[in-house]
Amino acid sequence: MKTDADFAVSLPPLPLPREMRLWDAGAVALGLPESLLMENAGRAAFDVLRRHVPDIARERIWLFMGGGNNGGDAACLARHLLDAGARPLVLHTKPLGEYRGAAARHMRLAKAAGVPFAHLRRRMPDNAPPILVDGLTGAGLAGNLRPPLTELVETINGFPARFVLALDIPSGLDAVTGLPSPVAVKADATVSFAAAKPGLVLPWARAFTGRLHVRGIGIPARVRSQAPCAARLLDARCLACLPQYAENSYKNSFGHVLVIGGIPQYSGAAHLAARAALRAGAGLVSVAAPAKSEGLIKNGLPEVITLPLGEPGSRTWPDALPEKLSELLNRCDALVIGPGLGRDREAGAFLSAVLSLPGRPPAVIDADALMLLAGHARLPRHIAEDDIITPHPGEAAALLGTTAPAVQADRFAALGALCRLFPCAVILKGAGSLAGKADRPVLISPHDVPQLAVGGSGDVLAGCLGAFLAGGRSSAARASLSCAGMGIALHALAGLECAASCPGRGNTAGEIADAIPRARANATRADAAAARALHE
Repeated sequence: MKTDADFAVSLPPLPLPREMRLWDAGAVALGLPESLLMENAGRAAFDVLRRHVPDIARERIWLFMGGGNNGGDAACLARHLLDAGARPLVLHTKPLGEYRGAAARHMRLAKAAGVPFAHLRRRMPDNAPPILVDGLTGAGLAGNLRPPLTELVETINGFPARFVLALDIPSGLDAVTGLPSPVAVKADATVSFAAAKPGLVLPWARAFTGRLHVRGIGIPARVRSQAPCAARLLDARCLACLPQYAENSYKNSFGHVLVIGGIPQYSGAAHLAARAALRAGAGLVSVAAPAKSEGLIKNGLPEVITLPLGEPGSRTWPDALPEKLSELLNRCDALVIGPGLGRDREAGAFLSAVLSLPGRPPAVIDADALMLLAGHARLPRHIAEDDIITPHPGEAAALLGTTAPAVQADRFAALGALCRLFPCAVILKGAGSLAGKADRPVLISPHDVPQLAVGGSGDVLAGCLGAFLAGGRSSAARASLSCAGMGIALHALAGLECAASCPGRGNTAGEIADAIPRARANATRADAAAARALHE
């Protein structure tokens, strides 16, 4: 299993605006002129536009040129369009004499080449063309758009254009949150220069970005490595980090997962977690639950080993850890604790006894266990660096003492607060799931899979994570974030497998678990598709 640091470096970077500025400055300091980087961006944008509109000759195209470098990219693109036989018109937002640096150089070069320019302060030309290019603000937008740019963006969105291309990021879209500020250009395609920005890969940004393309502009790898990014893209490519199955293996080679949960009324939660752990590749899976639940959990899953706790027919957790459970805890490689655990006093005391056990295995702490953590002040101190916690927005709100809408309003801030509160890897579930750990990059999933929005789906993720922790226990303290990232990705791909058979939803959580082996086998294909989607 790769360490968390190695895992993060293997994923595509998602630079924040300030990090992108460091990349640009580093390239210039190394000797690459800013005007050359802008030339490369203009050429990359031209290639993307030609991919979507192959017959560009004689097409009328308006390019909206803002006051910064994004506007310079638009001016550079206009020159390439003119050379290709198109009829571009650059509509600039400030007097040409006020442009500076590389943007001014490319504006003058475009004018000298014959590109027509018009100042938008005079009036918008009549008869808008079928192709528009947005070069108004770029990724450096700070805060909300203000008039007159808000009105201009709304005007662009109101045009009956056949195709709209955004340069680097749709103007008005927040480069971190992927939300409009308060409005944003609705593009059919976006070409992001050097790397995608965090907000561009979040699911809700697609309504504004359209098809996302990432194009290099010549920033050297040395510069990028000296200014590492605070965020990384978590897509199918991360599963290449999974260790290959060794020949001549046996069941203990793949780890032993112990699921603790499944009181009688919620026995299905423990069943699903165990099922997913097996499907994700664990060699052995045991479930410890109140005695009354044993048959319910094992029903339909004969491969799981059950440990009934308490007297026959008991429906609650024992007051102390039974000797057989202590022995099992010493033998297993990872825990999944929380699915169907319950939230009463007995469950809280039992959770405390398990988590405080010296030398216990790394644990995935999920569902009811998270709510117990939130309600018991002493419990969080037992969370270890090699654990993983998996709150959804409601559970995150309980842990942070806030509300679910507040968590959703700034998911990055919520994740950061959880990482400061707990030393372990943290997964903030939901569309565009996030994973993080103190002093490590935030991992951003680009997926929003409706088939995952079904009861029991979180239990499946917990079981999958448990299998990964068990398989890499020897380095779990250094790899819990890696396990978290790969679990998120594999869970999402399993949901996409279900989408093929249940495109209108209707799949069960058990079917998500059963799709895990296919998703892992097809990860190489998904890896190639993810790369093509960004670089075609």
